[in-house]
Amino acid sequence: MPLTMNREVFITCAVTGSGGTQDRSPHVPRSPAQIADSAIAAAKAGAAVVHCHVRDPETGKPSRDLALYREVTERIRDSATDVVLNLTAGMGGDLLFDGTENMGRMAARSDMAGAAERVAHVVECRPEICTLDCGTMNFNEADYVMVNTPGMLRDMGARMRDSGVRIEIEAFDTGHLWFAKELVKEGVIPAPVLVQLCMGVPWGAPDDLNTFMAMVNNVPQDWHWSAFALGRHQMPYVAASVLAGGNVRVGLEDNLWLDKGVLATNAQLVERAATIIENLGARVITPAEVRAKLNLMKRPPL
Repeated sequence: MPLTMNREVFITCAVTGSGGTQDRSPHVPRSPAQIADSAIAAAKAGAAVVHCHVRDPETGKPSRDLALYREVTERIRDSATDVVLNLTAGMGGDLLFDGTENMGRMAARSDMAGAAERVAHVVECRPEICTLDCGTMNFNEADYVMVNTPGMLRDMGARMRDSGVRIEIEAFDTGHLWFAKELVKEGVIPAPVLVQLCMGVPWGAPDDLNTFMAMVNNVPQDWHWSAFALGRHQMPYVAASVLAGGNVRVGLEDNLWLDKGVLATNAQLVERAATIIENLGARVITPAEVRAKLNLMKRPPL
């Protein structure tokens, strides 16, 4: 298919994530204050959207603590810097086992929660956007399965929809897009539909360009989409996404490095992405323009 370049691009910055990166870079934010400050710095650098997880402030390990999400939300909302807030709802579906013989019970390291608990912070904090990981997948972290059953996704999606938050589908493979289309057809995910193509996450869709274009070609024409890839492929995928008609995501959730041997900040990654976008002849759009495009409403927490 011929390329249809996107000339009005929004940047999402994935600020911290839930992976085990907390001890690999001093720039990975842990506390709510650090996460909010890093998100605000990314917004000043050109990110229209900030995608936020929370971490235990002491250990840096991933958390689902509602109080931490509320503090991050309030700090970002109370700042003088406008940005679209996107909160993860991916936590609470982490299934791990102790080896390959004790399959009758999950390991103590697992974190499994019901639909109401998984979206409680979304309902209370009322971000403009929240993520819905649209499928179950093996992850390249021990015997770890990201669990998102069809019933769970329907339940979580309905709660997100009813709370007035725009759902961002996170698709790690083509089958996730297939099921997302079914959720749209059923009315669980309302229009305008937003999807993030997640490339190179083991063991989902690999980040080669043939697979990427297969993912792109499975996105309906009336959906809005972004894409990212991990590590050293983060910036090449900024260019690839714009050229293929999409928006972009960068940030420390997906990549810690600015250059070989140089650890990045979120703001630096956003600045580099903005430079790539502008050098391609496109324009980086603002939070207000994103809200108009995606029909978003900025609201304070409950």
